[in-house]
Amino acid sequence: MKRHLAAILAADVAGYSRLMAEDETGTLTALKGMLADVVAPAMDHHAGRIFKTMGDGFLAEFNSVVEAVACATLIQRDLAARNLRPHEGPSLLLRIGVHLGDVIAEGDDVFGDGVNVAARLQTLAEAGGIRISRQAHDQVEGRLGISYRAMGEETLKNIPRPIGIFAVDFGSEASPTGGRPALTQDIKYCRAADGTRLAWSRVGQGPPLVKTANWMNHLEYDWESPIWDHLLHGLAAGHTLIRYDARGNGLSDWDVEDISFDRWVDDLGSVVDAAGLERFPLFGVSQGCSISIAYAVRHPERVSHLILYGGFAVGPARRELSEEARETMAALRSLMRIGWGKDNPMFRQIFTSQFIPDATREQADAFNELQRKSASPECAVRHRDAVNQIDVRDLLGEVKVPTLVMHVRDDGVCPVEYGRQMAAGIPGARFVAMPGKNHLFLENEPVSERFFEEVKLFLGR
Repeated sequence: MKRHLAAILAADVAGYSRLMAEDETGTLTALKGMLADVVAPAMDHHAGRIFKTMGDGFLAEFNSVVEAVACATLIQRDLAARNLRPHEGPSLLLRIGVHLGDVIAEGDDVFGDGVNVAARLQTLAEAGGIRISRQAHDQVEGRLGISYRAMGEETLKNIPRPIGIFAVDFGSEASPTGGRPALTQDIKYCRAADGTRLAWSRVGQGPPLVKTANWMNHLEYDWESPIWDHLLHGLAAGHTLIRYDARGNGLSDWDVEDISFDRWVDDLGSVVDAAGLERFPLFGVSQGCSISIAYAVRHPERVSHLILYGGFAVGPARRELSEEARETMAALRSLMRIGWGKDNPMFRQIFTSQFIPDATREQADAFNELQRKSASPECAVRHRDAVNQIDVRDLLGEVKVPTLVMHVRDDGVCPVEYGRQMAAGIPGARFVAMPGKNHLFLENEPVSERFFEEVKLFLGR
């Protein structure tokens, strides 16, 4: 046995068991194609050697940790590009871990602490992502034109000491937004059927993804705010993201005659028509979920997938509520009408505490400001009244597209049970409950990483 220092790359296919259960032959075909078309050329280019395969994954050794991280980055980039092209079987996503450590060679195989740490890091990576140890990071920082996010230290299974972990942001070179790709959104306007002017934006590259408007959106402010920017940049990193401000909201017309659920569904149609989209995945947040459901039922030929987060099928006014709950709802409506537009954020802070109770001071201040910027007191009240009356329960069974429903377990605005009921009514929908209290998940929460992982697995990219 010979002991030496080596860079170890560990990789496996995310969601492999589920993919095999759904399409065994297609998944095996896709796996063979990925190894031949993506992994093998990257290994050759960076002088790597695969010393073990495990069905859905592999372990590789490199003499240089720079080459190992560069190889991991090349694999993920090329795999993402391959998933955009026609190929046999489902699209596959890899999780990759890289560590620099002491190993023991025995024949063609490699063992030891360096291998174990790399394998544990791989399990922490999101689908399509890369995690590296501090030891690897110290050797590659500033040498590959990519950026890294410190994820803190973690005690890994069967590893006696805590390991410093870094996420690799390999989409592009570092940018002023903390390592995110440098994206610029293009804001445009279109007209709804009744003449209302709607603001919409296009940003990113790749297949389209449409986000349905929800209460309190502002195309410009959301793009930079600590409430929405991590979500929007994350979605735009691999897609052409189309989103818009609802009537009476953000950059769209505020002085409108009709603010109603049916108009919201029609407005979504006006935006996707203006964007020239024929078929696309649809992503809804909160009441945007109900709007997305209604649109998908009306236009099944245009919606390929539904992603629903923090939503409900029936609004508060149509639920079986206690008298106390109805009095609270009426009191909040009065507070909105009186204090929404005031310079003092005292009234708006009540809503902030409901929506994002775990927010930092910066995030809470940003959400207070979002309320003031996104709508007038009158529009805010009209929006809330329309949301309260939503009821799409009769439409759930008519949804014909693959649907992913996600919800945090301790949501104080929309209890998780309403998300669960919505998912139960949609044929074949997958429901994912995640830890958290915030109705809008924030960047520093574990749910943020889980959200993007689930979306990538669901959309196959």
